Amino acid sequence: MKLLHTSDWHLGQSFFTKTRKDEHQAFIAWLLEQVRIEQVDLVIIAGDIFDTGTPPSYARELYNQFVVELQKSRCSLLVLGGNHDAVAVLNESRQLLACLNTYVVASTDLPPSDQVIPVHKKDGTVGAIVCAVPFIRAKDVLQSTAGASGLEKRQALGDAIKQHYQQVYQLAVEMRHQQALDVPIIATGHLTALGVSQSESVRDIYIGTLDGFAAEGFPPADYIALGHIHRPQKVAKTAHIRYSGSPIPLSFDELNTEKQVVLVEFAGRECKQITPIAVPLFQPMQVLRGDLATLAKTIPESAAAHPEQSVWLCLEVASEDYLPDLQQRVQHLITGLNVDVLQLRRLRNPQRQALTAAQQETLAELTPQQVFAKRLQMEDFSDEIAQARRDRIQQHFSQLLAALEVERTP
Repeated sequence: MKLLHTSDWHLGQSFFTKTRKDEHQAFIAWLLEQVRIEQVDLVIIAGDIFDTGTPPSYARELYNQFVVELQKSRCSLLVLGGNHDAVAVLNESRQLLACLNTYVVASTDLPPSDQVIPVHKKDGTVGAIVCAVPFIRAKDVLQSTAGASGLEKRQALGDAIKQHYQQVYQLAVEMRHQQALDVPIIATGHLTALGVSQSESVRDIYIGTLDGFAAEGFPPADYIALGHIHRPQKVAKTAHIRYSGSPIPLSFDELNTEKQVVLVEFAGRECKQITPIAVPLFQPMQVLRGDLATLAKTIPESAAAHPEQSVWLCLEVASEDYLPDLQQRVQHLITGLNVDVLQLRRLRNPQRQALTAAQQETLAELTPQQVFAKRLQMEDFSDEIAQARRDRIQQHFSQLLAALEVERTP
């Protein structure tokens, strides 16, 4: 039994006004070739097949074309709903796609038995049992309790998610036993596991008040295919619990991590091999840093390295002086070159600014809010996603401070 684990395609994403259609089309063609070469029995897309709940028509078309083309390889497909996906959008074609050997599980708002799926190999025999758990919404697994504290709500939600996994897993174990199958049990998920490394393009998931799910809450499945985190990685240093990561860079800071899909091979219940397969970079992208003199050299070099395609650039300009005409200077640098500057940043030295200010005031002169505000100034919240994250951090700090003040009140 061979499965291929991928996630976070984000079909329909607009990247600084640029469409990713050509990249996604190239990736899908490449992925279909890997399925053919490796004779894959099951492809798992662990959430966020679309970038928004209302994907453009071309994104839906790419999705449907992939399903149709995949059937030429007699390969099963499992699509899990993510936090970006609209349940209604995924469900609208669920019954139709079921006729094409495709299983769609958009939400946990259905009986647990419907999330236990026996998947067949190319020869028609059952090759694995999948606990198909998508993005878990709090309303689907937990009833709110009046008067509960923030900590109690987090614990209750974490326990409810853990219980849901255990319930679905137990049904899979019973199915395996009743049918006397010597096959692995595979689990899925779309959430933030504790202790993972995120990227700028990941929108923090706050399932109710739960920031992250502890790895020990997962069931003892033979492989756990996760989505939501765009950097490929193991969870809790465990080889069989993995994020495949997104197949294309969804932000410039993801360029320092090689994109991949994960090929998993079983012999009976035994996991014989887990092999990451590197995904090619279909659109040249680069982050260039330095002063204007340095960029005057590196930008033409970057363009020359990719003569067939326009290079998407993020420029981080270092300067001791404020340059009011920075955009005009950069435009002059790229004139005649086959590049697009999608992001332009000024490199600052917040640590130096903080040290200078610290010399002029003492900690006793500052309120906790002022100390926290100064710490936030040392971070980069220059884009929309980062600013939303800053707002959530500030909200959590305010709640924590208010709780401490209540405890101090006699």
